[in-house]
Amino acid sequence: MDTSNQNKKNITASLEDYLETIYFLNNEEGVRVTDIATHLSISKPSVNRAINTLKSQGLVTHEHYGALFLTDEGLKIAKNLAKRHFVLKRFLHKVLKVEASVAEQEACMIEHCLSAETFEKLEKFVDTVLKK
Repeated sequence: MDTSNQNKKNITASLEDYLETIYFLNNEEGVRVTDIATHLSISKPSVNRAINTLKSQGLVTHEHYGALFLTDEGLKIAKNLAKRHFVLKRFLHKVLKVEASVAEQEACMIEHCLSAETFEKLEKFVDTVLKK
């Protein structure tokens, strides 16, 4: 499976969800583990395990009990994921007329498995049909 958003790192769909969540929750003070756990409805120990993996891959920085920040590489991947999510949600909701909440959930599932080539073609299609 060719997913260019993985930049040759072993980033699972679950870890991609963490990167995307950090991206969406981020502000100048960073993101707290508690905020991620609340947003994803999971335990703080689960978040800490994932953050340690992302930290070991150079995608986030995190001081013990401090805020987390995306590294430049983590930010690049997270932005790409957010773009994929937005385009897929837009396609599902605006083109296929899927209910917004369902489009949101399904975009999150689909974004992890589309190849770069397929996504690029889907993005062009959506932009053409919806005239940006």
